Amino acid sequence: MATPKFLRLRGEAWGFIVGSALFILGAVPAYLAAVGAVVDNLTFFIGSLFFTLAAFIQLNLSGRRPPRSTTNRPDRFDWWAAAIQFAGTLFFNLSTATALSASLGGAKRTGWRPDAYGSVCFLLSSLLAVVATTGRDALWDPKARTWWGAWLNLLGSVAFGVAAVGAYPVAGSGQQLLASWATVGTIAGGVCFLVAATLTRPGAARLT
Repeated sequence: MATPKFLRLRGEAWGFIVGSALFILGAVPAYLAAVGAVVDNLTFFIGSLFFTLAAFIQLNLSGRRPPRSTTNRPDRFDWWAAAIQFAGTLFFNLSTATALSASLGGAKRTGWRPDAYGSVCFLLSSLLAVVATTGRDALWDPKARTWWGAWLNLLGSVAFGVAAVGAYPVAGSGQQLLASWATVGTIAGGVCFLVAATLTRPGAARLT
């Protein structure tokens, strides 16, 4: 029989899997052209909710309150990584909801791309997670975190950061600074998160 921790870890993995898949889909230009801005931004918004659900589960598993002085170093970094990641997903909830609202109002704009605040949170979270995995044997559950999963998430966060830079609006034109960067960065980041979540879900074949 599956334990509650196993079920929560599986829920965390599937939340990131579904969220990543929706972000990848939403960033594909052909999808935007086929369904329009409203459905495209709705895709991103729903994806962000799955990210938030998964991040909440991860934070809950890492500990319900900030680390104490007696908390070991890996667990401390793991908790802060989860907390900052959760905050980042809330920023994505806000930005995707704003994009969806604007498209519902008839605004002529492309689909959502990663915003600066959420991207910075994801990048910082990923860096902390990499540090946490350097002492993985001392983590609350060594099997729940892997060094390659942490590095894949870091790579995905860097890609989201590139997308955020590319999506920066050019003053007076309303155009993105580097639209191709925004698209490629969003897709690449989503792929990294998807692969990491898929290979770290309970029951999957893992690298150590």
